[in-house]
Amino acid sequence: MFNKRTRDEVVYVANGMLEAESVRIMLESFEIPAFVNQESAGTVYGLSVGPLGEVEVVVPTQFIAAARQVIEDMRAGKLELPDSE
Repeated sequence: MFNKRTRDEVVYVANGMLEAESVRIMLESFEIPAFVNQESAGTVYGLSVGPLGEVEVVVPTQFIAAARQVIEDMRAGKLELPDSE
């Protein structure tokens, strides 16, 4: 088996288009341009698991550090709104 290498511009790999679009919209809300890229067979068959279901979220080179920071904050729960009482 071989190790999969992703390009530096790929800041997130989602399972399916719904997750990828959610991350893309979040990045754009921070004024970071983002794009999604999926293998065409995965798009045609609507796959959301496995290699064909993976969707890359890609940003321009100058936004890589900012995008990774936003995604790290997302994973740490720092972007969630507090519970209202």
